Amino acid sequence: MSAYDAVYQRSIVEPEAFWGEAARDIEWDVAPTIVFDKGRWFVDGRLNTCHNAVDRHVAGGRGEQAALIYDSPVTGVVRSFSYAELLDAVSRTAGMLRDLGVVAGDTVVIYMPMVPEAVIGMLACARLGAVHSVVFGGFAANELAVRIDHAKSKVVLSASCGIEPTRIVPYKPLLDAALEQAEHRPAHCVILQRPESPADLAEGRDLDWAETVRDAAPAGCVSVAATDPLYILYTSGTTGVPKGVVRDNGGHAVALRWSMSNVYGAAPGEVYWAASDVGWVVGHSYIVYAPLLAGCTTVLYEGKPVGTPDPGAFWRVVATHGVRTLFTAPTALRAIKKDDPSGNFAQKWDLSGLRYLFMAGERLDPDTYHWASDLLGIPVIDHWWQTETGWPIAANCVGLEPLPIKPGSPTKAVPGWDVRVLDPEGKECPPGVEGAVAIRLPLPPGALPTLYRDDARFAESYLSRYPGHYLTGDGGFLDDDGYLYVMGRIDDVINIAGHRLSTGAMEEVIAAHPDVAECAVIGVDDALKGQLPFGFVVLKAGADRDPAEVERELVALVRERIGPVAAFRRAVVVARLPKTRSGKILRATMRDIAAGRDYRAPSTIEDPAALSEIADAL
Repeated sequence: MSAYDAVYQRSIVEPEAFWGEAARDIEWDVAPTIVFDKGRWFVDGRLNTCHNAVDRHVAGGRGEQAALIYDSPVTGVVRSFSYAELLDAVSRTAGMLRDLGVVAGDTVVIYMPMVPEAVIGMLACARLGAVHSVVFGGFAANELAVRIDHAKSKVVLSASCGIEPTRIVPYKPLLDAALEQAEHRPAHCVILQRPESPADLAEGRDLDWAETVRDAAPAGCVSVAATDPLYILYTSGTTGVPKGVVRDNGGHAVALRWSMSNVYGAAPGEVYWAASDVGWVVGHSYIVYAPLLAGCTTVLYEGKPVGTPDPGAFWRVVATHGVRTLFTAPTALRAIKKDDPSGNFAQKWDLSGLRYLFMAGERLDPDTYHWASDLLGIPVIDHWWQTETGWPIAANCVGLEPLPIKPGSPTKAVPGWDVRVLDPEGKECPPGVEGAVAIRLPLPPGALPTLYRDDARFAESYLSRYPGHYLTGDGGFLDDDGYLYVMGRIDDVINIAGHRLSTGAMEEVIAAHPDVAECAVIGVDDALKGQLPFGFVVLKAGADRDPAEVERELVALVRERIGPVAAFRRAVVVARLPKTRSGKILRATMRDIAAGRDYRAPSTIEDPAALSEIADAL
C-alpha cells in the first residue's frame, strides 16, 4: 500500500483517531477528549485561533521571521511584518475593537481592499472570539446592506477606497449607502484612510483607524469553544439570498494546519503565496489562516495577474519574495497566457525557487495545464474544493506522496473526504460514468457545520438530495485508478436529443485550439433536440483570425474529439467572458441571456458590461 493510500484509508476507517492525532499540532487551552459527536468536531476542546496563528510562533522563537509580506504594485508599496510586529498590530487592533464594545460572539463586518489591515482585522476578531464576516471590497451597496443585516454586525471595519489598475474605487460612499439601506445599525465604522482618496467621516459613528488604534491598549486572546464560530462567509444562493457559510474554530485550525504540510508540502519559514483576495474562501484559508497556523510567510498581493504593470507581475512577486508555493486560479493563468502566449515575461525572472503551482477555483483545462507546466518546469497541481468545504476535497497531496498527474483531474480525494459519484437514484456510478459528486458523511474537520442562522436551509441545500451524503453540486466521474474528474456544475450538463453531455468536456476540446485563450460552452434551448451547445471563445493576443474560420475549425474539432452527437455548430468570438471577481465564468447568467430570460447581474460580477457584450454577440 502506498503512503497516500495508507493515510487515506486510515482517515476514512478511523476518522476519530486520525483527526485526534492531527489535533496535537494545535495548542489548546483545553485539549479535546471527545473528537467527534453528532456532526461536530472536538466538541469539548477550547482554543484561540489567533494564538495559534501568531502568538505561539513569537513564544516559540520565530518572532523575527517574516509573517506577512504586503506587495502592492498599484501603490508601489512593499512592506514586511515579522511575527512580532504582526502580534503587536493584531493585539492593538483587538484592543480597539474591545474598547468599542466587541466581545466574544459578536459579529464584525470587514469591507476592505487587499491591505495589511484587512488581515490584521480578521485576526483581531479571532483574538477576541468575535465572528468576522468579510465582504469583498467594492461590493455594491445593496449587497453589503444585505450582509450587514444578516450578520447584525456590531462594528464595520472598512477603508476609504480600493485601488484598481486604472481607477480608484471609493468604498466609503458605498458603505454609507449600504448603511442607509440596512435595517440593522452597527455602533461604529472604523475607516482606514488611504492617501489616494481620503473619506469624509460621519461624526459619532465613524472613526479614523490609525487614531483609534493608537489610543488602544493591547488585548489578549480569549478562549473559545472549538465549536464556536470563527467566521461567516457569504456565498451566492440560487434564490438570490446569500448563504452564510459558518466556519468553526477547532476543526478549522486542525484541518488547515494539517493541509499545509500534507496537501501543499509547505514547511515553517517558507514563503507561501495564495494569489487570491481575502474576500473569498481562498483568501480566508490560504492567505490568512493556514500559512500562519503553519508558521509560514504569507504574501498579500494588491494587484492583478496582468496590467500591474504587465503579464510578468506574478513572476516578479515569486522571484522577489522567494515564493516556494504559489496557489492561484486557472483564470489568472489564462489571462497571463492570453497576453503573453510565449511566456516571454517569465524568462525575465529567476523562478528557480518555485517548487509547486497549485490551481483551483475553475476547472484547470489540459491546455492551460500544459502551457504552465512547460513554461515553469515544475509540478502544476489542479485541486478542487468549495467555499463550503474550506479546504481541498481532491488534490495531489505532495506532502504525503506525489502521485502521477493526469491533466484534467485534481487527482484523488484528500484524506478525510469520502468522495462518491452517484446516479440519480443514489447508486454509485461505475468508473468512467458521470454522476453527481457527493461526500459521504461525516464531513471532516474544517467543513461547514451549518449555514448562519439557517439550519433548515443547510439541510435542504446540501443533505437532502442523497441521504447520508453532502451534495457538492458538481458533476464528474472517477476513473479506474480512483482519479476524480470534475466536469462542472450539475446544471452544466445538457441534454441533446436524449444524450446527456458535459459542456466541460466540450470546453476542454475547444481550449486545445492553438488560438483560443479561454472559452465557455452553454446549452441553449432548441425545438428539435431540446438543447444545443453554444460556444464563446476569447482569442490569444496576436491571434488575428477571421472569426468565421475559427468557428469552422472549432466545430470540426468537437466533431472529431466528441462526435456528431455533440451537435456543436456555433462558436462566437468575444473580447472577454463575464466573470466573478474570483474568476468564475458566469455560465448560468449566460444561459439566461441566451434563453431570452430576465437576468440579474450577480453581486460578485467583475464588470456588468461584459453581460451586455454577450447579449450583443448572441
